Amino acid sequence: MQQLQSFGDQRTLDFCALCSVGYPETRDHCPSKILLDEPYPENLPVVPVCEKCNIAISLDEEYFACLLSCVMARSTNPELIERSKIKRILNSKPALQARIEQSRLTSKNVPHFTPEPERVEAVLLKLARGHSLYELHEICMENPSVIWYADLESLKSDVRNDFENLPPVTFLPEVGSRAMQRIVEANPMEHQWVEVQTKRYRFAALALPDGIEVRIVIQDYLACLINWRFNA
Repeated sequence: MQQLQSFGDQRTLDFCALCSVGYPETRDHCPSKILLDEPYPENLPVVPVCEKCNIAISLDEEYFACLLSCVMARSTNPELIERSKIKRILNSKPALQARIEQSRLTSKNVPHFTPEPERVEAVLLKLARGHSLYELHEICMENPSVIWYADLESLKSDVRNDFENLPPVTFLPEVGSRAMQRIVEANPMEHQWVEVQTKRYRFAALALPDGIEVRIVIQDYLACLINWRFNA
């Protein structure tokens, strides 16, 4: 990733990015390393988090990453999983493998897995809050207006185009923020997808006139959108 220094108000970083209350004793990668493959890209984004939040989300992230790989493989069999990291986890944690297997449903001879929505949404919210702080220098502590996710390939063409094609810049983020620097450097000046790791993870953090929106694509498979509408 391109290394950019934020010149936003540093007092924003004095609190946990996830709860805004706890003292940020630790730093957490955003995106989480479990969503990436080794060797990791240089300059991975990190945000300040308290130890309580860091510990609390780690098991949900592990579940989420394993579930996503199982969904893509249509199996919980580690030998059919593409990512070696997830193979190791499933082999070493049979209880987690069994839990995901229990969520399997079959329709027209095609296996599907029913996610635990509260765990998936907890991870997506963590990612969105982290990207908002890192890119926009904005803390989003309220409950989001929307948390949405879907298989990219399942989207109708117009919906996918709307998701992939970022809206034009009509409202500038905080002066000095990384997002502002990316917009100014773009020619023409426009919102940018930030590619963390090819075919693994990309995101866009958007400052909009009525709120903040974060879009994420994970494993070139899962499209996610989280937004906060402040004037709704």
